[in-house]
Amino acid sequence: MNWDSKESKQLIGAFLELKTSAEARRFLRDLMTESEIAEFGKRLETARLLSQRESYPVIQKATGFSTTTIARVSKWLAAGNGGYELILTRLHSHTPPSGGRGSRS
Repeated sequence: MNWDSKESKQLIGAFLELKTSAEARRFLRDLMTESEIAEFGKRLETARLLSQRESYPVIQKATGFSTTTIARVSKWLAAGNGGYELILTRLHSHTPPSGGRGSRS
């Protein structure tokens, strides 16, 4: 992966310019197909469940992913660049004090 390419820098810069969930939804929907958005959302949910030490069968049921895909996410969660861990920590810090899992806009 060439992170120094014009296109990579532009994409990263675009994400950094998003200010609200509404802006993020609009940009992601224009950038990706609905199935790509769903796929990436399920990968993040898989990483969250793995970080909570859920079993593969539980994750399969929740996401519909194969054990191969779950193992791939597990590999990146454990030995990737720390991106999953970073975002999961930040998302967790925004969880309401009641521990509720309601969606936020």
